[in-house]
Amino acid sequence: MHDEQQRPDHGPLSGFTVGVTAARRADELGALLQRRGATVVHAPALRIVPLADDSELLDATKELVGNAPDVVVATTAIGFRGWVEAADGWGLGEDLLARLRGVELLARGPKVKGAIRAQGLTEEWSPSSESMAEVLDRLLDEGVDGRRVAVQLHGEPLPGFVESLRAAGAEVIPVPVYRWMPPEDIGPVDRLLDAALTRGLDALTFTSAPAAASLLSRAEDRGLHAELLAALHHDVLPACVGPVTALPLQAHGIDTVQPERFRLGPLVQLLCKELPGRARTLPIAGHQVEIRGHAVLVDGALRPVPPAGMSLLRTLARRPGWVVARAELLRALPGAGRDEHAVETAMARLRTALGAPKLIQTVVKRGYRLALDPAADSKYADV
Repeated sequence: MHDEQQRPDHGPLSGFTVGVTAARRADELGALLQRRGATVVHAPALRIVPLADDSELLDATKELVGNAPDVVVATTAIGFRGWVEAADGWGLGEDLLARLRGVELLARGPKVKGAIRAQGLTEEWSPSSESMAEVLDRLLDEGVDGRRVAVQLHGEPLPGFVESLRAAGAEVIPVPVYRWMPPEDIGPVDRLLDAALTRGLDALTFTSAPAAASLLSRAEDRGLHAELLAALHHDVLPACVGPVTALPLQAHGIDTVQPERFRLGPLVQLLCKELPGRARTLPIAGHQVEIRGHAVLVDGALRPVPPAGMSLLRTLARRPGWVVARAELLRALPGAGRDEHAVETAMARLRTALGAPKLIQTVVKRGYRLALDPAADSKYADV
């Protein structure tokens, strides 16, 4: 019973806002984040277009049915299922499965293995790392000179994979199962971008490289590319499900965080560690105050704070214990104009939201200051 009383009434992501760019499994990722307290802003940065009517996929399927490959590399479950479904639609489903029964079938990970086995097939091998690099190493170690290798593409870049096989003498047959396209409604993406630029997001999640590339492209179209990069460099944490997903961001010099296991659960767990770790914690007026994205923890209790109040609090927290002039606080208020009365109004609401009015002191005719505990002055005065 005592342990339950000590348990906080908020999740590790309470007070933080996380952007989700995923097209697939966005609901699952959003639910995992919300379960841990996050506010979620979802805007699919792309959409998946199946290629059931695409001549490239039909031609590749006919070629493989007519002339069996030596190796088939299956990279995603949705892609493999989509390929078989498309082949069924063309009347080639049974012929394709018959061909796949007689070849060396490699599966990138457990989900692909499940899709393969659901079709009555058995994979010959799958890497424990779920890495295409390990698949490539195996093929090159086996030797591919003169062999036909079919690679199921899945919209993600496969850096050097096809090129390395061809350089080693393989004949590579790409199997393009679906393509990434911009979303039909660009409005949510623009709102997500605006939220990132105004620091209304604490983190942006990416679960595919095309989504990252699409968001960067949209920012460039709007003339906001430099501003987005600045936000991702300094204030908005870019969190990617794995290293391939991070490539478009890293190409622009953006450092990302990634979980050790390339899954949604570990991605959320990583955010639960990273975002609270970035929060500012100060000892103020006998209280422990942790400043999060849109809320404050006061002695462990979660206090939601309006955007104007958060702007004031962050400005005060840059120089805790020091007096900050009303004019400087006014500049921190978006759309406040020149009326210093707006500062007083926002400050009153901030104090009410914090539930501890003495955290912020009024210094007559000068401004406001955080009432930093005296013992902490030497530690925080120069921050």
